[in-house]
Amino acid sequence: MALLLWDQHTCLPLQAGAEVDPLARYQRRGGALLSVNAGYSPHGFDDTVALLHHFRGAVQAHPGLELAATAEDVETIAGVDRTAVVFDLEDSRPVDDDLDNLAVLAELGVRTLLPTYNHANRAGSGCLDTQDGGLTSWGRSIVAELNNVGIVPDGSHCSARTGLGMCEVSTGPVIYSHSCMRSVWDHPRNITDEQARACAATGGVIGITGVGIFLGPNTPTLEAMTRHLEYAVDLVGIDHVGISSDYSFDYADFVEEFTRNPHLFDDSYTRWGTIQWMPPETLLMLADHLGRRGWRTDDIAAVLGRNFLRVAERAWRN
Repeated sequence: MALLLWDQHTCLPLQAGAEVDPLARYQRRGGALLSVNAGYSPHGFDDTVALLHHFRGAVQAHPGLELAATAEDVETIAGVDRTAVVFDLEDSRPVDDDLDNLAVLAELGVRTLLPTYNHANRAGSGCLDTQDGGLTSWGRSIVAELNNVGIVPDGSHCSARTGLGMCEVSTGPVIYSHSCMRSVWDHPRNITDEQARACAATGGVIGITGVGIFLGPNTPTLEAMTRHLEYAVDLVGIDHVGISSDYSFDYADFVEEFTRNPHLFDDSYTRWGTIQWMPPETLLMLADHLGRRGWRTDDIAAVLGRNFLRVAERAWRN
């Protein structure tokens, strides 16, 4: 049986001119949806719009990739074993303090957005802050407008209180696009059971990610990912768990960011040496791995892609 693979967050180099061909590594029977990052805290609105225009043009020109505007588009594209592409933003800095910009970003294919990236900004606190002030009034305004334009609020990289606040005020599903479970591995980027339950209560999904330092002591293996998946399923139910590789095709840029701004990353990012990511080729073996563990096909389909598709059907605007 061919199952949709929905990878809720993956990263190309954030540079106009970056190649999109690496996304073809996700090509598979059953098709795939890839949410590609198009900006985070260093980027303003103009930077992000330029990146989105570049990525969109490059995807349209690629024979194996296709832009998706609706959930129905995703099913159509995946139904012929092709790879659908949408975009996400890691931080509200690209909004440039203007809520009207969210409609523009939605029109350009942005489908999820994080209010904060690791550290506090006008919208709220980040997961690496020592003081958690939670979601601010501006952050609540952002969530309301995200609901209005069809962009899904995303709590990954946010502080616990910021994420909980998002779930309280959102009228639609809130997701954690690329976050693992803190009860399995105690890392500040991972989410608490309370956060997971609040996310599920909105109809949202937790995307267990393939980054080694979030899965365990730098272990990006299917076994490590499955520990988080099974814990999350037991905690919030099969309908509220998904996956995201968070794979860094822009690894060199990430290392440069580490080197240039070491104050932005604490030792929870550095103590195990070079960060290890789960490559697409390993993620593509997840369904078989879960099947060998005795998972039912319906449950594999839910976690592999159906749950995030349900969020899209509810939240995205046509």
